[in-house]
Amino acid sequence: MTEGRAPRQESLFDYLGPQLEKKAAVPPPAPPTPEKARDLSHTWVVAAEVEVTPRIAGIADFRGSFKAAAGQRVEALEVYCRGCRRPYDEVKGDDCAEKIDNRHLIGGDQSTRAKRKIVAPPPGARIIPGGTIQRRGIGAYVAGVSRQR
Repeated sequence: MTEGRAPRQESLFDYLGPQLEKKAAVPPPAPPTPEKARDLSHTWVVAAEVEVTPRIAGIADFRGSFKAAAGQRVEALEVYCRGCRRPYDEVKGDDCAEKIDNRHLIGGDQSTRAKRKIVAPPPGARIIPGGTIQRRGIGAYVAGVSRQR
């Protein structure tokens, strides 16, 4: 019996014997798998205009969707990419900017953007600093910052 071990722990895996030693051997590393090429294609969607009955309009308003009749003609208002939100005409041969980098959605590179203008107070006005407002934690909840009145 090994010192410092409970008697039950010692005999727990004795029945495995040499099998336990075989499983402990480390298998050779798998060869590196080649990475798949990323799909940078656009996901095209169509903003459409569909004429419906008042009953279907109520269903569409409530559910956010409806079933159109078979063979119904749909007027396409605009065709654009779901990811980068750019029109089909502008980017039809290019890769989707959303799948490459999302900077186009935040207005480009933040370091080169113009800073916000600080509005100058009117002449003769005096700025009085106010107190700090607790916006997080139980103090904010009790003070009513995070809940509607």
